[in-house]
Amino acid sequence: QVQLVESGGGLVQAGGSLRLSCAASGSTFTINGIAWYRQAPGKQREMLAAISNLGGTNYADSVKGRFTISRDIGKNTVYLQMNSLKLEDTAVYYCNAHTISIDYWGQGTQVTVSS
Repeated sequence: QVQLVESGGGLVQAGGSLRLSCAASGSTFTINGIAWYRQAPGKQREMLAAISNLGGTNYADSVKGRFTISRDIGKNTVYLQMNSLKLEDTAVYYCNAHTISIDYWGQGTQVTVSS
């Protein structure tokens, strides 16, 4: 079992920045990679950024150049640095841990970008 806890969401003005954290606990040795997703009202959940257990990263085109995923292995924590935030970035942001057998999800953290 893996537990994921997201934090760092909140209200920010357009053009501002936020850093989200995803703290993993439990059987973290089973994790192959961690990704950040978001879901806006009335829209499908979309993958934003992912980092593998070897450190490789990939990004959705919608956030490339604005968002950066990183990790602190010692803290079992993955971060999502979000810069130049736009109104359309408003959503609930979720952390996902992929293992060989199952995906785990956090409870989500709300990010609201205001004008």
